Amino acid sequence: MGPLSPARTLRLWGPRSLGVALGVFMTIVPTLPQLLLDLRQPSAPSLRPALPSCPPRQRLVFLKTHKSGSSSVLSLLHRYGDRHGLRFALPARYQFGYPKLFQASRVKGYRPQGGGTQLPFHILCHHMRFNLKEVLQVMPSDSFFFSIVRDPAALARSAFSYYKSTSSAFHKSPSLAAFLANPRGFYRPGARGDHYARNLLWFDFGLPFPPEKRAKRGNIHPPRDPNPPQLQVLPSGAGPRAQTLNPNALIHPVSTVTDHRSQISSPASFDLGSSSFIQWGLAWLDSVFDLVMVAEYFDESLVLLADALCWGLDDVVGFMHNAQAGRKQGLSTVSNSGLTAEDRQLTARARAWNNLDWALYVHFNRSLWARIEKYGQGRLQKAVAELRARREALAKHCLVGGEASDPKYITDRRFRPFQFGSAKVLGYILRSGLSPQDQEECERLATPELQYKDKLDAKQFPPTVSLPLKTSRPLSP
Repeated sequence: MGPLSPARTLRLWGPRSLGVALGVFMTIVPTLPQLLLDLRQPSAPSLRPALPSCPPRQRLVFLKTHKSGSSSVLSLLHRYGDRHGLRFALPARYQFGYPKLFQASRVKGYRPQGGGTQLPFHILCHHMRFNLKEVLQVMPSDSFFFSIVRDPAALARSAFSYYKSTSSAFHKSPSLAAFLANPRGFYRPGARGDHYARNLLWFDFGLPFPPEKRAKRGNIHPPRDPNPPQLQVLPSGAGPRAQTLNPNALIHPVSTVTDHRSQISSPASFDLGSSSFIQWGLAWLDSVFDLVMVAEYFDESLVLLADALCWGLDDVVGFMHNAQAGRKQGLSTVSNSGLTAEDRQLTARARAWNNLDWALYVHFNRSLWARIEKYGQGRLQKAVAELRARREALAKHCLVGGEASDPKYITDRRFRPFQFGSAKVLGYILRSGLSPQDQEECERLATPELQYKDKLDAKQFPPTVSLPLKTSRPLSP
């Protein structure tokens, strides 16, 4: 490994000193089988990706955030690593001690430095609360760090449905609208599962929280920034025309950090409730993460991910996983156009209540579109169209009905997703008569995250003695 860049030096040493103040932070390119090329329609342009001139990145750290489309990203990482024989840093069960901060000791087969011979890990991607110091005990500092965020309004809708039985705040509330009308009537910091009920993204990123301040009764909206930032939004598939949206941001996010040699002040010098503190958190994330995807622009994000990793488009094509029935996938909820007055009010309240998550979202939405401008919007639109054509062709070839299915019809337990929460989690049924090669690849595409984790576990840690299988209730993804 060559010399560390200033950014990597910050990763390695910066959080160590900063963490004393806070504590929390001391917390040739293969493609899918030939079936993809065979499925092209005669009128479609060539879908074979150009061979990149760089070696593919294969040391990856993916922070899997909750209810943000992260299971679909996890699926493509599972497939890529499985196909190329990469080693995953796996949890003993399905999560790394979440909601506690990640600890290297929770990685199956991990040995501390000096603890004997240990094969290197290539991919760390399962649920955790991010803790950089401990992650760097497992993964090299030059790994590619990435994650994904989602509009807090959409995330709140999904989280309320999914975690209603898990979060005491959600459980006590009859509806999301009732909860957001008076969240402090239900929410208690530190109560069981209540990290799901407020600023869940900020929590998953392992960032510290400002102390709770009592708001005036009936008012959950903090004072608005008199000069709110303008957020550029280009709805997925809407063409090159951009809109300008005032997101009623609660802080003024800093620009993406471009000079990692700049000194980043310790958060101990900030008021934990101030915008300066939030800016520090965002700047710190910029210094650590190479890419943060945006769920509302999922396909655009996948194209940028493939470009950053020097992968082909075939490496990032896949099916949606852990999607709830009745939810429209891939639609932007950032714009209020087309929403009812009630929905607009719900959206505004969700963003205000999850103000730290909204700051994250505005910031990384902006950085994503800056990256798109650099990549080229025309080039991006062409790549997105190719990605969607491949996905559609694979769905028609692999799946009964060419789409996701109600779990009650999925009789093969290898493909039935874990059901959790009040909404049905959709899965996939494979068509019969597939060739052995196509069957293998279609199985990779359709396997849910928990079953795929078990498959990888058995591959990396084969049992020495045949024992009867024990079934246990898996943890929530």
